Amino acid sequence: MPELSRGRRLLVLAVCCASIVVVVMDISIVNVALPQIRDDLGASETGLQWTIDAYTLVLASFLVLAGSAADRFGRRRVFRAGLAAFGLGSLLCGLAPGIGWLIAARALQAAGGTMLNPVAMAIVAATFPEPAERARAIGVFGSMSGLSLALGPVLGGLLADGPGWRAVFWVNVPIVAAALVCATRFVPESRAPRARRFDPVGQVLVVLVLGGLVCAIVESGALGWTSPVVLGLPVLAAAALLALLGYEPRRAEPLLDLRLFRSLPFAGAVLAALFALCGFGAFLFVTTLFLQDVRGLSALGAGLCLLPVGALTLVLSPVTGRVVAARGPRLPLVTAGAALALGGLASLGLGQEAPLPGLLAVHLLFGVFLATVNPPISNTAVSGMPPSMAGLAASMASVGRQTGTTLGVALAGAIVGPSLSRGGAAFTEAERGVWWLVAALGLGVLALGLLTTGRRAAAGAARAAALFDTLEAGETGGAARGPRRAGARAGGSR
Repeated sequence: MPELSRGRRLLVLAVCCASIVVVVMDISIVNVALPQIRDDLGASETGLQWTIDAYTLVLASFLVLAGSAADRFGRRRVFRAGLAAFGLGSLLCGLAPGIGWLIAARALQAAGGTMLNPVAMAIVAATFPEPAERARAIGVFGSMSGLSLALGPVLGGLLADGPGWRAVFWVNVPIVAAALVCATRFVPESRAPRARRFDPVGQVLVVLVLGGLVCAIVESGALGWTSPVVLGLPVLAAAALLALLGYEPRRAEPLLDLRLFRSLPFAGAVLAALFALCGFGAFLFVTTLFLQDVRGLSALGAGLCLLPVGALTLVLSPVTGRVVAARGPRLPLVTAGAALALGGLASLGLGQEAPLPGLLAVHLLFGVFLATVNPPISNTAVSGMPPSMAGLAASMASVGRQTGTTLGVALAGAIVGPSLSRGGAAFTEAERGVWWLVAALGLGVLALGLLTTGRRAAAGAARAAALFDTLEAGETGGAARGPRRAGARAGGSR
């Protein structure tokens, strides 16, 4: 890539930030519009769950594939395709005549989003070759993700109470169109020096694992847990998981390199991402329904009640980044887990008539959680990894986040869905199950923060990194002596 002027590098960063804003914000911006969507399209509770989960499930399933495609075919090319697909999906969401059309358009949106999230990060890294400047650029890019997720409900409330719920999707179109024009003119093309091979079998197995599990949870509300379909889907997911665990280590370049999990900090970061975003996804789904259906607030009022989450994320995220850089990830992860657990436990005491200041105080705990959870997860996932594995490690941490959000919405909907038609008291009683789940997930994050950030964990990560370096040196040497021997030496390696 030719060296760019500082002004053009900043313009490329702005384009990439715009893409991550719309992709991440569409995870949370839709939540406050769900009651309007239900009333306008006659959607069931299952339909509302799929409106969220169709988006996050596709993101989780295809993030790694999109990153590999960009490395092979060109990052700008894939990035532009992602912008076009996301913009078209947003337009079709706003035009959807029924809930089925909306869910399908959300899946198209997410297909575009998979080509934006990891690819934009790769473009930023390639645009800023100087290490210190690259670190600052990646910090700005990463902060947009947490801020977008937190402020989405506020913007969603403004749009839903103003032009209507369809504007929640249409607002993306001009942003994406401008980003597409700027990407065409200003973002240089780049590719990886050595692109990973495609793994179609692994990709299908990943979709079956995630899709089977999520479909079973979501559809249990409508079909019941004794339905043959609901009972069969987890069996399908389990069989696909076993096949994935047996197949991936045998590939030279697997979609999911399971050797990464030999590093305890990496395994803990992925699991913490799943626990954390599962808890936050459940909180966001249940809270927006509670504020509007039980408390009778408008979409804007519900969004403003969630403003403490966004405000604390804006204020504390930079502080968290500095703490991680100076002292490591343990303190932020423990703080995040404790805040999530306390938020879940405190929510147990919020009845149907809970005072608004009490609600806002509890939301402050979730704000502390969101502000302190993402930087240590991202740092821990890639810490100690060789450069050849860092991109895949970061992508798998993102998969953990999206999978967690998907499961959180699915589980929360399964718990509270049957109570929605029985009134506010029934909903308030049912949501206690969600808050116990959130508290347990918070304790899980706290425990992982303690177990995966100590000296023994760091020593294990160093041994795993040394193994990657040795295997990669062996692959390089084997390649010099001939393709057959290189393949034999790689065995289950990258």
